[in-house]
Amino acid sequence: MTDQVEVQQTRALAVESNGLNVIADAERKGRPNQLFWPWFGANVSVLGLSYGAFALGFGISFWQAVIAGLLGVVFSFLLCGLIALAGKRGSAPTMVLSRAAFGVRGNKIPSLVSWLLTVGWETVLTILATLATATVFERLGWGGGTLTKVIALLVVGLLTVACGVLGFDLIMRAQTVITIVTGVLTVVYIVLVADQIHWSTVSALPSGSAQAVIGALVFLMTGFGLGWVNAAADYSRYLPRRASSGGVVGWTTFGGSLAPVVLLVFGLLLAGSSEDLSKAIGADPIGALAEALPTWFLVPFVIVAVLGLVGGAVLDIYSSGLALLSLGLPVKRYVAAFIDGVVMIAGTVYVVFYGGEFLGQFQGFLITLGVPIAAWCGIMLADIASRRRDYAEDDLYRPTGRYGDVRWLPVVTMVVATGIGWGLVTNALASWLTWQGYLLGAFGLGGKEGTWAYANLGVLVALVLGFVVQWFGGRSAVRRQEA
Repeated sequence: MTDQVEVQQTRALAVESNGLNVIADAERKGRPNQLFWPWFGANVSVLGLSYGAFALGFGISFWQAVIAGLLGVVFSFLLCGLIALAGKRGSAPTMVLSRAAFGVRGNKIPSLVSWLLTVGWETVLTILATLATATVFERLGWGGGTLTKVIALLVVGLLTVACGVLGFDLIMRAQTVITIVTGVLTVVYIVLVADQIHWSTVSALPSGSAQAVIGALVFLMTGFGLGWVNAAADYSRYLPRRASSGGVVGWTTFGGSLAPVVLLVFGLLLAGSSEDLSKAIGADPIGALAEALPTWFLVPFVIVAVLGLVGGAVLDIYSSGLALLSLGLPVKRYVAAFIDGVVMIAGTVYVVFYGGEFLGQFQGFLITLGVPIAAWCGIMLADIASRRRDYAEDDLYRPTGRYGDVRWLPVVTMVVATGIGWGLVTNALASWLTWQGYLLGAFGLGGKEGTWAYANLGVLVALVLGFVVQWFGGRSAVRRQEA
């Protein structure tokens, strides 16, 4: 038994050699229920509480926000679960399996979008961890200025990059620890601030329009599961081919959505009880949550905040490295992860020290990249649903193989769906995105100032359009491939 533990520890601390390759049969291990740990650990962050303020910012009531949250969170992680099936069937990274739909080189477009999304997310999480640490330390009287932010950035960056470089085994072990520690401390946080909830104030929040509810739902979709779909198969690819498909879908969905649903509801109660807190979250989504805490719990709060955010950033940096490799960068997986870590730290430095207000840029990032990733997700779901056999492994790496070089239908569909989707979303809080929404008037939706302007319909339109076109136009190509 001792020898077995030592072997597991050695494997966890060794640099993973797997990159874009198909996982060999001898390395495929585990059961679907083990997928719970990485997905729960990546989404148990106290950032989920801040989404309560984000959702109420659409001008909706508590119960409208609860409904939008349940639908948006669970449905978006169900999409992750369905795409995770490809990992079990193909034992390759998500953006390699995507080549079956787009072609080996045609897949470079979704790979680029995937890389931007995962690098963006890991940067956002590192920014939040840095800001939260500085806020708490300032309240404790331990600093909080530039030096504190630099130290926090170095610690968070080192933890994230180390896990990303060492790879799968360390990530799985680290996520188990992060899940337990963060889960326990989050429960303590909820108990300590529960007296800050004023139900009379929350229940008095006025209802918003149907368009506002849809806007909140789409925003929560992009903030949770839709931000993970491009990495969904990166962890299920290690499961044996005989693993239960229902288990893969179920445990991915359950693990990903459980913590966000609970945290979102409690965050709605907190933000709905205090307009000042709701506004403060826009500038510092994590640090603002510490204001209601007793001093003695501030250090544990930093631990729970940083660990929760690192848990998400670790999965992102691992998958962003794989996406970078699928773009054609001729380096080892761990080198790609390290490169992404450098980009992450540079992005954090810019935003923390020079970037200004956070929420508007964050919403702009989520919705803007949410449109093309939704289009890709729809295409990928239709492709997976069309297949009756496992993937031909060798052909995923050969432009002359059965999956082809560039498959124009999905490529053009993704580009067109993205163009239409961007025309149906708006990001007024981000000045660099005011060009979006150019189709709202043409489609009779009231233009950029109309009632549908902030419903962010473009994400849903891109998802549905991608699925429908690929389902009806691409099934014959799948049949030829499998023949």
